[in-house]
Amino acid sequence: MMEHLNIIEGLGWYAAFLLSVVLHEAAHAWSALKLGDPTAYHGGQVTLDPMPHIQREPFGMVIIPIATFLLGGWMVGWGSTPYDPRWALDYPKRSAWMALAGPAANLLLMVIAGILMRVGLETGIFVMEGIGVTSADQVAWLSGTATFLSILFMLNLILMLFNLLPVPPLDGSALPLLGMDRHMAHRYMNFLYHPNLRWLGIIVAWHLFGSVLNVVAPWVMLIFFG
Repeated sequence: MMEHLNIIEGLGWYAAFLLSVVLHEAAHAWSALKLGDPTAYHGGQVTLDPMPHIQREPFGMVIIPIATFLLGGWMVGWGSTPYDPRWALDYPKRSAWMALAGPAANLLLMVIAGILMRVGLETGIFVMEGIGVTSADQVAWLSGTATFLSILFMLNLILMLFNLLPVPPLDGSALPLLGMDRHMAHRYMNFLYHPNLRWLGIIVAWHLFGSVLNVVAPWVMLIFFG
């Protein structure tokens, strides 16, 4: 029975993970296309179909999420979207908006999940349980829906905040480009593209993220659930 419940929980986590990461990467790809870079479009990433995203990044989209769930009961992972670095250098502000489209997609999913959870609370269908919601009457399908929405809400909050950290190679490192002239933007982007700096950025982000989440998450919970 316990193994059956773990499989169902794992499927719910993976469905939320796929939806969140695919929408994140598709937002990058779609915004790049609209802003003049068709690279991801030609690679098949302007889609909500998860298969092109999985085929491009099977390790981050399949192996790591399943492994982290089996080891820790929650999922982390990543996708990737191709782009033309020459386009990014020619249009640094456009490349910044393209980068920020991914976290914006996660914000949208978080807001939708939060609104549905709040409606459930207001109508008495859901009750708060920890940092999520559950069915007030313990109806199976409502419990499953509540769990999925709770996972979707928190997962997208995490993805949004983590990707907005202003360190390479995360999306937030593109934020300063919006206020730079072309010359300064080129120097900044050449600095960001250094491979050693990108690994250092991941290490810094990993160490910073817990503190950022602990500060922001209570305020987000207060806004949505009072």
